[in-house]
Amino acid sequence: QLQLVESGGGLVQPGGSLRLACAASGLSLDWHVIGWFRQAPGKEREGVSCISNSGAMKRYVDAVKGRFTISRDNAKNTVYLEMNSLTPNDTAVYYCAAEQWYGSACTYRVDLYHSWGQGTQVTVSS
Repeated sequence: QLQLVESGGGLVQPGGSLRLACAASGLSLDWHVIGWFRQAPGKEREGVSCISNSGAMKRYVDAVKGRFTISRDNAKNTVYLEMNSLTPNDTAVYYCAAEQWYGSACTYRVDLYHSWGQGTQVTVSS
């Protein structure tokens, strides 16, 4: 059974950077698309970014384009989310999720993912 564990969250000042990691165990991520999601207090979980199983396709929600970068290292069974120029609006619990998919695309629709990590808190504050 696939298990996902996020790490790398923390408290950072506005304008700062964090690198989140999503480490998988139990199954290889080779044929999985991976999504990063976030949920702020009182708000619904929203998609942030996704990466296809090959890494060739990467997508970002408009709010993070140009600031966040998703990547994957299949040899390490790990996916990363590099977050730069953070603002207080980025404060949320960040989750990674995986779904087996043999196609070349990816999506960050919440309802299409069935394997989720427990989340890591990101707080952007001065």
